[in-house]
Amino acid sequence: MEDQTRTHHEMISRDSTQAHPKARQMVKAATAVTAGGSLLVLSGLTLAGTVIALTVATPLLVIFSPVLVPAVITVTLIITGFLASGGFGIAAITAFSWLYRHMTGSGSDKIENARMKVGSRTQDTKFGQHNIGVHQQQTQHAS
Repeated sequence: MEDQTRTHHEMISRDSTQAHPKARQMVKAATAVTAGGSLLVLSGLTLAGTVIALTVATPLLVIFSPVLVPAVITVTLIITGFLASGGFGIAAITAFSWLYRHMTGSGSDKIENARMKVGSRTQDTKFGQHNIGVHQQQTQHAS
């Protein structure tokens, strides 16, 4: 009874795969050979194009090498010089800025304020969380 409830498509597809397993393998092999052959042809064309381009470009590189090599070296040195100069300039500006802030005291005020905050936090921790209100009241009475 189960055989009668199967659809016609299920019967054909199941029967064809069971009856002809070699046909499925042949289709897989044909697909693999087609894809592999296409990739092999593309690989050969790429290799041929590379060899032709190298053959054409080699004499031009030899002819222009007395100009190209010094030009590349010069450009490299110029770029390196500008990058180093910029880096040293930024470092000098940063150092002078820090020195100015330190000498005028504008930077030291910030450091002193931060130091005072850290000190008050350690005092709060020293007295404990439950004594903070008592410590603040004592400080207000003392002022």
